Amino acid sequence: MPPHREFKVVMNAFNSQELLENFDKHQIDLVLMDIQMPGMNGIQATELIKKQHPELKVLMLTTFDDDENIFKAIMAGANGYLLKEENTENLRQSIIEKLSGGAAMSAGVALRVLNLLRNPLPSKSAETKDYGLTKREIELLKQLKNGLSYEQIATNLFISYGTVRKHIENIYRKLQVNNKVSAVDVASKNRII
Repeated sequence: MPPHREFKVVMNAFNSQELLENFDKHQIDLVLMDIQMPGMNGIQATELIKKQHPELKVLMLTTFDDDENIFKAIMAGANGYLLKEENTENLRQSIIEKLSGGAAMSAGVALRVLNLLRNPLPSKSAETKDYGLTKREIELLKQLKNGLSYEQIATNLFISYGTVRKHIENIYRKLQVNNKVSAVDVASKNRII
């Protein structure tokens, strides 16, 4: 992204270590932080920076839009969460809003945050099980959660109808349930899907 006249880029860091080592050499008002970087990830770096400089604004700018990363980034102190798919003008406007005291969040991320508020991630002390489900069984559960029929699931996953039925039987046995509503409920409560 080319710099805009209203912004001055004072530092580029290629990993968290470089950012942390050189941070105090610059006057920084806002950091655009990625999550995935070599060494320490951006969530960990955000937490360290915010402990030392709570007034600093940190915007996550990443490709990750899953609940866990969004939740961890916000809990680490991120002041906003943007996806790299944002166009340059939206990114520019989000930075201006954040520097003016507003909130910066991609529309899809905002929706996920609202869903997280309604259905929070379980606390670390909450008991969850993985039930030994295979990757394929989890894929089928996600399809069931979306209300798809066995035929639609077979088409989507390029497997036969009979294979879908066999996987569903295995899922029911492992989750100790006897219908798809219960299977989806158990899998959702245990954050499997």
